[in-house]
Amino acid sequence: MKTTPFTEKHISLGAKMHEFAGYNMPIEYSGIIDEHLTVCQGVGVFDVSHMAELVLEGPDALKNANNLTTVFVDEMADGQVKYSPMCNEQGGIVDDLMVYRLKADKYLFVVNAANHEKDDAFMKAHITGDVTFTDISESVAQVALQGPASEEILKKVCPEECIPTVYYTFVEKGKITLASGRVIEAIVSKTGYTGEDGYEIYCANEDAPELWNTLLEVGRDEGLIPCGLGA
Repeated sequence: MKTTPFTEKHISLGAKMHEFAGYNMPIEYSGIIDEHLTVCQGVGVFDVSHMAELVLEGPDALKNANNLTTVFVDEMADGQVKYSPMCNEQGGIVDDLMVYRLKADKYLFVVNAANHEKDDAFMKAHITGDVTFTDISESVAQVALQGPASEEILKKVCPEECIPTVYYTFVEKGKITLASGRVIEAIVSKTGYTGEDGYEIYCANEDAPELWNTLLEVGRDEGLIPCGLGA
């Protein structure tokens, strides 16, 4: 099975691990119901590094992004996110995904882990013109900080100007101060799959373990707990 930069952290914290989309992922820590309620009422942190990140860049990136999704990508502003199906020629759904507009000629697609290889092949087969397609999944880690108290925790490590305030927007080069005092750059996105207020943070693999430790440390007073995919 594949691992994420956080796998050793999960095991050391006693998570119940199981295969999910080819990855060894934590299904639960303290229990699915406890983690679910904590995210509803307080805050939890999730490893979602199994998600895949694909980038389209170049003069024809916008044309291709519009063709691959069912949303109006040309109406998006820099720093905006949209959720969309990716459809085949018959209108059937290949996958659902998030598209991030980094700039007018550069778009980040975040797709489901179980469909990573299929989506990669589908996009490669359907892009045309002057555009570069890059799969950056192996170099990117993703953490979801979710729940009503998530903003208070993020404020402890991230300056206000690097915290997006509008749902489905992001800061591409957000500054995050780790417990060691080291400052890293990460995409800070006001998105998530829990239905609660929260953020998703995309960082380099090498920064991931320290980011995880930092969030648990600064979130202790708010009752932050690690959560598994079950929640």
